[in-house]
Amino acid sequence: MPRLLLFLILVAVAVIVYALIDCIMTKAHSVRSISKPAWIVTIILVPVLGAGLWFLFGRARPSGTPGRARPAPRHPTAPDDDPQFLRNLEAKRRQEARQKEARRKEQELRAAQEKKDRDAQQKNDGEADNEPGGQTA
Repeated sequence: MPRLLLFLILVAVAVIVYALIDCIMTKAHSVRSISKPAWIVTIILVPVLGAGLWFLFGRARPSGTPGRARPAPRHPTAPDDDPQFLRNLEAKRRQEARQKEARRKEQELRAAQEKKDRDAQQKNDGEADNEPGGQTA
């Protein structure tokens, strides 16, 4: 009988120590029911019962366990506060600038080609006038 009592005392002390360390290591915002300092005091003043209550009602639930869900993080309310929206806006602006630049270069090339064609046409017309058999009398 004394061995069993000693074993139960050791188990109880281990559970209390584990509950106290677990409570201390848990982040304050993830503690349920009462505040973190109140849980520490409860575990110390009412050892076995406090540790049991901590495991049942105080610990943060694993993420897969159903329960009272935390509110989702707030998203920006205005578009100019949303970094993703601003990145998309900047990417669109850059793409439009590239397209505008490409159209401008295309127009310049087209204008240069037309000028070159006109110059070649004028040169051909000038050579045709200078040929001896090119004029009618």
